Amino acid sequence: MSGATGWVRVASVKEIGAGQVRACQVGKRDIAVYHLDDGSWAATDNICSHAFALLSEGWLEGTEIECPLHAARFDVTSGKALCPPADQPLQVFPVKVEGNDVLVQVPS
Repeated sequence: MSGATGWVRVASVKEIGAGQVRACQVGKRDIAVYHLDDGSWAATDNICSHAFALLSEGWLEGTEIECPLHAARFDVTSGKALCPPADQPLQVFPVKVEGNDVLVQVPS
């Protein structure tokens, strides 16, 4: 990723159960970190691209997060907006697990 910082620890694996989402602050960015039911991980902007709402307060089902404000849905693996009122994608960030640590990489 061009202009990327190093990897930042955002949580331990035990802090985010499968099927859950957690809000994290990385620098000045609000990030949502998702532990998907299949055991994989994803991270996106935590702010809905339609209106200011925290996606981490929404509902995660499979790879889709539903915004708690206006019910826009996004694919957390691609950032793609799946239904109105959102029409802009979310930024996605690389995630990796090292030992018990969940790490996210965001642009500088």
